[in-house]
Amino acid sequence: MRLKTLAIMLLCCVQWMCAQELKCTVTVNSDKIEGSSKSMFEALQQSLTELMNNTRWTNMVFAEQERIECTLMLIVNSVSPEGLMDATMQLQSRRPVYNTNYSTPLLNISDNNFAFTYKEFDRVEIQATQFTSNLAALIAYYSYLIIGFDMDSYSRLGGTPCFQKCEEICNMAQGASIEQAEAAGWKAFGNNKNRFALINNLLDEAFKDFRGYFYEYHRLGLDEMAANAGNGRARIAGGIEVLKSAYKARPGTYITGVFLDAKNDELVQLFKQGTDAEKKTVVGVLTEVDPTRSEQYEKISE
Repeated sequence: MRLKTLAIMLLCCVQWMCAQELKCTVTVNSDKIEGSSKSMFEALQQSLTELMNNTRWTNMVFAEQERIECTLMLIVNSVSPEGLMDATMQLQSRRPVYNTNYSTPLLNISDNNFAFTYKEFDRVEIQATQFTSNLAALIAYYSYLIIGFDMDSYSRLGGTPCFQKCEEICNMAQGASIEQAEAAGWKAFGNNKNRFALINNLLDEAFKDFRGYFYEYHRLGLDEMAANAGNGRARIAGGIEVLKSAYKARPGTYITGVFLDAKNDELVQLFKQGTDAEKKTVVGVLTEVDPTRSEQYEKISE
């Protein structure tokens, strides 16, 4: 009896230690589609939830409480008779800040070219070296992107293997025989704010310093603030010029926009408590790099 109990405990322990990487809430919104069976969209939501949460995306070991919390919402805009769905995807991910109850946003991204073919009872399968469907490729790409950003926040350039997986998926998608609408977000040219452009930025040597700052922002800045808020904030302010450098080198580059889409509110709240010198530096950089939100950033100095 004792041996049986011990075996069960060990099994539970192994399962706990080997949890999957993602803890994702998936929502499929089909309110725009009239007259369609809701069961198809419910099946799609269930299928994507299971795919993201039950797949082991990497060889890393995650404890249950270490799984990356994220949300993915699909807003279905139209469905063709052949099952081609035109959708908008909204993705958010976050990670806890050391010794606090606060979770910092890592990704807050929208994809308006999220098109895929799906019919009820279709199986969405991931195969490492084969393009099975555009929907599977989209989910794999964004799963690796989530994990890559999380890894970059804990270790300098730690997300590179995951971003390389995203690049492989882009390459396979570009060579696949898919509908023109499905191919839009994978194209190498013509759009500097699509899936290809983002991963190209992340793996470009020109943005190595930016990714290093992403690590410093989280691990050496936010994670230090519980012990010394002034030091943590100073570390974030001290490196923020890298955003301006990236912006000037490649105006309109996607990677800085993705960073600020996630961080704009957080930066305002952080530096409302900063020194006058920090406020001046941060406001100057942010209003130059992200002028559409300049009014929001000016609140730092109020």
